[in-house]
Amino acid sequence: MSFDERLVDAEVDSDEQAVEAALRPKQLGEFIGQPKVREQLDLVLRAARARGGTADHVLLSGAPGLGKTTLSMIIAAEMGAPIRITSGPAIQHAGDLAAILSSLQEGEVLFLDEIHRMSRPAEEMLYMAMEDFRVDVIVGKGPGATAIPLELPPFTLVGATTRAGLLPPPLRDRFGFTAHMEFYEPKELEQVVHRSAQLLEVRTDPEGAVEIAGRSRGTPRIANRLLRRVRDYAQVKADGVITREVAAAALEVYEVDGRGLDRLDRAVLGSLLKLFGGGPVGLSTLAVAVGEERETVEEVAEPFLVREGLLARTPRGRVATPAAWAHMGLTPPQQSSRSASGGPGQQGLFGA
Repeated sequence: MSFDERLVDAEVDSDEQAVEAALRPKQLGEFIGQPKVREQLDLVLRAARARGGTADHVLLSGAPGLGKTTLSMIIAAEMGAPIRITSGPAIQHAGDLAAILSSLQEGEVLFLDEIHRMSRPAEEMLYMAMEDFRVDVIVGKGPGATAIPLELPPFTLVGATTRAGLLPPPLRDRFGFTAHMEFYEPKELEQVVHRSAQLLEVRTDPEGAVEIAGRSRGTPRIANRLLRRVRDYAQVKADGVITREVAAAALEVYEVDGRGLDRLDRAVLGSLLKLFGGGPVGLSTLAVAVGEERETVEEVAEPFLVREGLLARTPRGRVATPAAWAHMGLTPPQQSSRSASGGPGQQGLFGA
């Protein structure tokens, strides 16, 4: 479960998806942030157009919500080509991939999201397809099985992954251009909020955009989701204009604090601080304490808390940092114990 799904406490419906699609930039010049990636990708696409051929295969890595899908659509638009969208989990057999590849048009862009989750047989078929634009389709079983070579039209594969380290080197090496998407700076997110507000026809003053950007966890997708929720609040409980005060009040309703922590983030920190004295504590124990799956804590809450300097991973378990105590308005147990009795506190219970 992702942060933005937890924010609205429901799956995004078709109307929300339509709004998200409308907010996506359509051309590379409209894309905000990622200046190095934009510059490098622009050179790749312009050179391909000048040659009159297809662009090299592109691998985009980075956290969810940073614009990988949007860039894939921009690549297709810049090349004047159609785009086919699928994902790694949907391709569990080599035949699934062969069916997709054999139906591609010349120059078409194939966007493969979560490419690291593709099955190994399909992955091995993709090697030849990317390099030689050919696949071998196996007909029959056992000793009588034969391989029929199938020529493919030139195409551009755009792979997206949140875990580039899981990609085998033979697959990674077949991409002509690789890029890592970085988290956005607050100033860049302010531009995202202003652009989206104009498209949504919502009046937003500069301070209101600053407030939303500061709570967006460095992620444009979250900035757009927060903007829509603040817009709802402004229309119902204010005059429709998003100011700093309106944004702050709206995000308090949706349990997003000043640093972008939501309910789960604060539950993890609260349990770590109040139940385990700041740690160290094992991930499974921490997940049980907050009533969530281990994977949810590890993949959804923990990366942001570590990046914010509120949580540290150690060989003995998860440990809260001094910044976590300050953010939650709590006093570390060793300090409170020393102030009360001059003793060493609870450090011996929970480790150094």
